Amino acid sequence: MWLRLVLGIVALAALVVPALLVLDAPRMPHRARRVPPVALANRVVPKEELPPVEPVAIADLDPEDARAFNAAIPFSTDPNPAARPFHLVGAADSQARAVDCLAAAEIYEAGDDALGERAVAQVILNRVRHPAFPKTVCGVVFQGSERSTGCQFTFSCDGALTRWSPTPVAWARAREIAKMALHGTVFRPVGHATHYHTDWVVPYWSASLDKIVELHTHLFFRWAGWWGTPPAFNRGYVADEPKVALLAKLSPAHLGEVLPADEASNLPADLATRMAAIPASAVPAPVTGDPNVFLIVLPKGVTAESFPALAMKACGERPYCKFMAWSDPAKRPPRLPPTGEQAAAMSFSYLRDDTAKYAKALWNCEQFARPALAQCMRRALPPQPSPSPTPTAVATPAPAAGPTLLDGVRRKAPPAQNKAGVAAPATPASSVPSSD
Repeated sequence: MWLRLVLGIVALAALVVPALLVLDAPRMPHRARRVPPVALANRVVPKEELPPVEPVAIADLDPEDARAFNAAIPFSTDPNPAARPFHLVGAADSQARAVDCLAAAEIYEAGDDALGERAVAQVILNRVRHPAFPKTVCGVVFQGSERSTGCQFTFSCDGALTRWSPTPVAWARAREIAKMALHGTVFRPVGHATHYHTDWVVPYWSASLDKIVELHTHLFFRWAGWWGTPPAFNRGYVADEPKVALLAKLSPAHLGEVLPADEASNLPADLATRMAAIPASAVPAPVTGDPNVFLIVLPKGVTAESFPALAMKACGERPYCKFMAWSDPAKRPPRLPPTGEQAAAMSFSYLRDDTAKYAKALWNCEQFARPALAQCMRRALPPQPSPSPTPTAVATPAPAAGPTLLDGVRRKAPPAQNKAGVAAPATPASSVPSSD
């Protein structure tokens, strides 16, 4: 009996003692993350009132607090129908500008990510059809870019276009995605979204819109109420895309002059990469007294294909720029205009005039072989020698009978004859290239 009593006490202690230890354990303080209060708009815009397109103003939250805030906003449970296919129309040059504006927005907003690029492209085309936004692709992408803050797409006003350029492969991929979107391909997941942002920021407009989908780290929104439904996206596309100077280094279609097909090779395909490879220390200074003119000696090691990149890097955002370069330092003029000998020795020229919608790069093809004649400077006629004094003692033979010659008409001189009366071979005249 006493043995059973002892075992019972031990068993009871084995149950009671751990329970007492757990109940009497010290309390560990636990502090839940508290998101700071943020005053956000939260109203449905009535159909009679067109919703305002507000600048992107970001709430003052650190990334973790912003993620917690965004996660607390529920997704809309309303239907999310796909947008109608978009079909690009207009002149060839306008279509080329639309493609490059859309491609630039894709790659600068989403990086070299096909899913993100397709989503960005769809949002932009949704905006083109909505009454609250411009009616061109470039107009939507660069809306507000003239301001240092308040642009609709950050890359268009924060200097990203001048600081970084995509690789040729990534740029080609973005252009293909843009072409697909502009010719009927619809990215269904984002529906009729007109806004998006990354999950580590909180724009002040986010609570007033319907959150409809999350892709990677981006959240997509449409307007609440009627303005976010398909009938609101009823505006037509204006097939007259503007030229955007900020895109000139990426897109020949956005240069001052849209080059004809036979001159499109004036600019290398990897122009953006070549410009990015030129350090700021290598950018030449303009002529003293004229900030729009550059008369330089080409740096050693720079290939002919990189001349346009150097010129456009030097010209920057100038609406008018004249860039002339020489390989021989002794032939570079200190100021304009160059002499005939200096013009003949010029190696490369680039002229931009936005007022006249003109931009062209030309090479001295006697110094640098080019694949197309349109890339070559024009050749001027060689200077004519001064006429010798007319001899007075030598009689001039009478001209042979024939038609009367007209003054002022240039004619080919008859070939000189040797003593045997055989015409001597013609000697090719030297030619002088022009910067025109």
